[in-house]
Amino acid sequence: MNILQLLHTCFRSILRNRMRSLLTSLGVIIGVGSVIIMVALGEGSQRAIEERITAMGTNLLQIMPRRQMSRSGQQVMMRMNSFTKNDIEKLRGESTYAAAISGIVQTSSNVTGSLGNAQVSIQGVEPDFFTARNWNVNEGFIFDDEDMKLRNRVAILGRTTAANLFGIANAALGEQIRIGTNYFTVIGLLENKGAGMGGNDQDDIVIVPLDTAMTRIANARNISTILISVLSKEYMEAAQKEAEAILKESRNINQGAAADFDIMNQADMIDMASATSKTLTTLLAAIAGVSLLVGGIGIMNIMLVSVTERTREIGIRMAVGGRKRDILFQFLTESVILSLMGGILGIGMAFLVCKLLSMTGIPTAINPLIVMASTLFAALVGIIFGYYPALKAAGLYPIDALRYE
Repeated sequence: MNILQLLHTCFRSILRNRMRSLLTSLGVIIGVGSVIIMVALGEGSQRAIEERITAMGTNLLQIMPRRQMSRSGQQVMMRMNSFTKNDIEKLRGESTYAAAISGIVQTSSNVTGSLGNAQVSIQGVEPDFFTARNWNVNEGFIFDDEDMKLRNRVAILGRTTAANLFGIANAALGEQIRIGTNYFTVIGLLENKGAGMGGNDQDDIVIVPLDTAMTRIANARNISTILISVLSKEYMEAAQKEAEAILKESRNINQGAAADFDIMNQADMIDMASATSKTLTTLLAAIAGVSLLVGGIGIMNIMLVSVTERTREIGIRMAVGGRKRDILFQFLTESVILSLMGGILGIGMAFLVCKLLSMTGIPTAINPLIVMASTLFAALVGIIFGYYPALKAAGLYPIDALRYE
């Protein structure tokens, strides 16, 4: 039997019982579709997390004071040794890998505009902050070193804050806002940034010069965070070690002693988030893959029933010269075709579901390698689970098969 005759015979047999063939392939359809969808969801989430981390800044090191325990009599208290302007100046003067360095003072306060007021996050930063965080002012301008030195009361607003205080974001430019008892002039509006890592609105923010925030808003001399943007990703580890050594020297900590601050490496954050996402994706894909095995068992079950139903047909084929291997290949090919049909329909279902999920805002990313692997696995399922029924059909004796009713 040549290939064309084999395929013609197999398709004729499959189409003879269309509904049963579809139901037989259903397990494979669900299995292949589930694997592709689960992996697409995992990879989509991974990309979304990486994009949000990258949106925090380019090649970023974030340095924060470490909480330390201290005893006062019978009480145990937590304290933090915040940074000073001297720490930042030493970093700025001695760092060889830094493209931009900025201290941050963060607080929240009630902010009042001409058409409303709101509780808003306020950050006091240095001009380099905008370079480190990849934040652009698309209307107005950024404050400079002179504003820092003179502690000028100027502010840059996020789009959400501007809209809340003035009705329309663009109307805020050049107007005044009140933070506590101080009036600030709005000199710039940030571009839209969207949601941050924790789902918080990055556009609901007021940014003022660092020295102004320390003296007029927070009334503090300490700095809570230092941001360093590294020249290139390949220098991240070296820049982290250099920053640690410089800060230890600035804070009079021996190089062999433990630091009283922590340095968060953006590259490490991305790697950690990616590793976690990949583990979850693999787990979900493995769970979905179980349905493929169930679908394979369903194919084997139906093919065994088909062998029983077609025993007399098999006997006639053998009686007119059909060889055992022809019978074996026929039933094995039918099994593979059923499995591949299920695989193709499963891929179509996966693409449709992923499209619908993307339309609802859930990130998905279909991996072509997973699609190919799922198709090959579906064919493999057809071969593995179709082999025993095919072998059973080929092993029938012609006389016994012809006598079968």
